[in-house]
Amino acid sequence: MIPTVDLAAWRGGAAGIGPAVDEALQRAGFLLVTGHGVDAALRAEVRAAARAFFALPAEVKARYAVRIGGRGWLAPGVEANGNVEGTETPPDLKESFAVGPDTPTGDPEVDDVWFPPNVWPSEVPQLRHAVDRYAAAMTAVSRELLELCADALGLSRETLTSLACHPTWTFNINRYPPLTEVGPPAPGQFRIGSHTDFGTVTVLDREPGAGGLQVDIEGTGWVDAPYDPAALTVNIGDLLAHWTGLRWRSGRHRVLPPQPESPHEELVSLVFFFELDHDALVTPLTPPIGRRSDLEPVVSAPFLRERLDAISVG
Repeated sequence: MIPTVDLAAWRGGAAGIGPAVDEALQRAGFLLVTGHGVDAALRAEVRAAARAFFALPAEVKARYAVRIGGRGWLAPGVEANGNVEGTETPPDLKESFAVGPDTPTGDPEVDDVWFPPNVWPSEVPQLRHAVDRYAAAMTAVSRELLELCADALGLSRETLTSLACHPTWTFNINRYPPLTEVGPPAPGQFRIGSHTDFGTVTVLDREPGAGGLQVDIEGTGWVDAPYDPAALTVNIGDLLAHWTGLRWRSGRHRVLPPQPESPHEELVSLVFFFELDHDALVTPLTPPIGRRSDLEPVVSAPFLRERLDAISVG
């Protein structure tokens, strides 16, 4: 249901990869990706530095506190992803550290929202060094995934990357605290409530666990996401699904709350949300590729902003 795609084999011209990608993105909106070239040691370095930051006292982390869409520490209680589906849900049981591209446009109105300066904790200087290298690697992988997506639909590979010359992106490091720290979850409370992501591709390096990632598969329902320590987990978001004329399904997913049988389980996920240029005009594909002919073009930034506002608590 969620196949593994070898990017190295695709680069080498292996047959059958495009159709497999197309089918998986129609059913689930998810892939596992190997052959990505991102060193496991780098992923471990980012995770170790992040754990050092999250272990700081709350009053120290509070110096770097921001709201959704900002750069810095997202404290527990500020985010409820399930709200984007139209039902008010309890806050997600997580904390995060967020960064974005350090490539301002020179337009203050744009830069204040999409390219604000990153905030780096002086207490953990190694975090910036590791994250900068990881974000560069994830940007390269994401651009290649956009080429793969275009190729899977029989389009020229630069169809989507031509809209990402000065892209926005967000890198969230999510910490999911153990049950012993947060206590029993409230009714309907998750580490991350059910939702779809908002942009093009999300590239996830995750740790498996009892309170881990689940994916909503069309015709099947919720299933535990497959895990391969060598693979990155990739899902497409609302903007990319819109571009395909809803041929592809924006990958609906959730992260289970901490489970009673694993009360000490703490997980850290590295979540890279790649977007297009803030002013990219996304024109949906029409039939026979797209499923719909009545979808309007959208501009990337306001499309994303509406959804980010929906998940903010307070």
